[in-house]
Amino acid sequence: MNPDWTPLLVAAALGLALRVGGVLLARRLRADHPVVRWAAAVAGATIAAFVVAALVAPPAAVAAAVPPVARAAGVAAGLAAQLRFGLLAGLVAGLGVLSLVAAVFPR
Repeated sequence: MNPDWTPLLVAAALGLALRVGGVLLARRLRADHPVVRWAAAVAGATIAAFVVAALVAPPAAVAAAVPPVARAAGVAAGLAAQLRFGLLAGLVAGLGVLSLVAAVFPR
């Protein structure tokens, strides 16, 4: 085996071990357990951080192609639709508004 692959394989094995351990632990916990609520809060905060980062400081290709007003309008429309109709509606509304605003206000 090529020694250059060793760190990647060790990291993959550790990641798999952590996932298996998490699944085994989660089987013993109820849905209202504090650890489960903490994990859900961390997951939600991570997703929120990614959304804010994509809105404020997007990757170069997105920043060059999509104006900030389109990104903000897409997030606002997606959030409003999600709160009213659910996740799929929020995704469709956000992408639709982003596309329409980007077409009207091109860079």
